[in-house]
Amino acid sequence: MVESSPTARTKIFVLEDDPWYSQFLTYHLSLNPDHDVEVFTSVEEFLQRLPEAPNIVTLDYCLPEHSGEAVLGRIMEVSPASYTIIVSGQEDIGKAVNLIKLGAYDYVAKNGDTKERLWSIVEKIKHNTSLKQVIEELRQEVKQKYSLGNELVGTSPAMQKVFNLVEKAASSNINVTITGETGTGKELIAKAVHQHSDRAKKRFVAVNISAIPRELLESELFGYEKGAFTGAVSQRIGKFEEANGGILFLDEIGEMDILLQSKLLRVLQEREVTRIGSNETIPVDVRLLTATNKNLLEEVRKGNFREDLYYRLLGIQIHLPPLRERENDALLIANKLLKEFCLQNQLPAKSFSAEALRAIRRYPFPGNIRELKAVVEMAAVLSDKETITPEDIHLQEAQPIDSNEEKTLDEYIADIVQRYLTRYNYNVVHVADKLKIGKSTIYRMIRKKEVTIHKLEPTYP
Repeated sequence: MVESSPTARTKIFVLEDDPWYSQFLTYHLSLNPDHDVEVFTSVEEFLQRLPEAPNIVTLDYCLPEHSGEAVLGRIMEVSPASYTIIVSGQEDIGKAVNLIKLGAYDYVAKNGDTKERLWSIVEKIKHNTSLKQVIEELRQEVKQKYSLGNELVGTSPAMQKVFNLVEKAASSNINVTITGETGTGKELIAKAVHQHSDRAKKRFVAVNISAIPRELLESELFGYEKGAFTGAVSQRIGKFEEANGGILFLDEIGEMDILLQSKLLRVLQEREVTRIGSNETIPVDVRLLTATNKNLLEEVRKGNFREDLYYRLLGIQIHLPPLRERENDALLIANKLLKEFCLQNQLPAKSFSAEALRAIRRYPFPGNIRELKAVVEMAAVLSDKETITPEDIHLQEAQPIDSNEEKTLDEYIADIVQRYLTRYNYNVVHVADKLKIGKSTIYRMIRKKEVTIHKLEPTYP
């Protein structure tokens, strides 16, 4: 836990033209040895020293030849972080309220309660300052913990370029287009842009265009009114409204129907949406991030993508290199994925042997990070020891994964079972023992045609 420094000192400037009262204030404020108190009877001298940014200022409201409002205005201009306490012989509530509106922290009347009241306010300010310091330190810790270096793992020159572009994208408000092969982590890049942007406290809404039937995509994006079509039994807002004020991420934008592209273009131009079944326009403030594994410019040339929408979306272009072009990044990512998987699934901490890491380093991972993740998780499950060896890593050398094909973890498991069945002459009992799974699981996979059995002809000596 972060704690503020117990030796932090508080600098207090006292601006008071009455010599007796300035000594009175100085004496009582200096009773705390952690207070550094300086007295000013001249406004000019006080303003010369004001850039030193005292923590607290006590300001006599009735100064000769200077109004309290004017001096307060200078304090707010030169040292806005200073807490200003107005000290006045006038108990005027209306004036006090007005000064607080102008930026004063509090107002103290010169009477018998001044000493206790002033001491209480100073202690309250110090407490608030300490809390702010702790909050800021915690915020910096969180920012460091979730910095780009932890969100996006990689030391290769190719990824350093990506990190640089992510930082530029996060510091602006223009659209971003993320390209790369399937499985390279395009949504992770979009989330990194969101988390480091000024919209980080607003919503991040992701939509996979290819996962939504073409006829439903319009209602998903723009929403609909009750009764707009059969099955519309209630009103529903679309993803644009849901992401209002934040970021909308459209993954696989190249799969969008060209007729719907024109409606998307209009929303981006007018910054408003119209729900299906309604004539009312709804203003939206959405920053759009898109991703694709296609060459959109080539799709424009083929007539599959609108040219005007292409240039509208373009913005900052971030290209994610495939894992095979990222030098040793696969090893860093594999270690990170293994640690996370073991932690999330309450498994003992595991590590890769040097030979296992060499096997990972040599393999091109055509399925990129998605494939690496499946391989690492399967190795963590199959390995009975704390050290994962090459025997626990099931790479698909014989049947490389199509870089444009997406597979689920179940499909990867089926691939591994099929590989073992082939290797051990389709001996289900032996394969079940090797993989530490029930033979009934394999028989179920056979019945569901997830794996196949082809008995080999026996061989004779």
